[in-house]
Amino acid sequence: MTQDEIIEMAEKAGFTRLEPYGNKLGTNPTECLKAFAKLVAADAAAKEREACAKLCDDIRHPWGYSAETPDWCKGTDHCAAAIRARGQE
Repeated sequence: MTQDEIIEMAEKAGFTRLEPYGNKLGTNPTECLKAFAKLVAADAAAKEREACAKLCDDIRHPWGYSAETPDWCKGTDHCAAAIRARGQE
């Protein structure tokens, strides 16, 4: 995660750049921290899901495509799609 991504998440959570330890008017700092933690966790989960789905993509043709492997390919495609769909729930 880059510094810019962290700053963007902190701003979405309610923190402002103008006050390093401040927050948007009327927002409890504890609530901002909770919101920030949720954004960081969601980002990490999304990256982990994509990494797992990519592994399925990478083993789609482990032996090269042949008439004997279409079920394998369908299975890896289905697994990758199911992993990616978890982020859409």
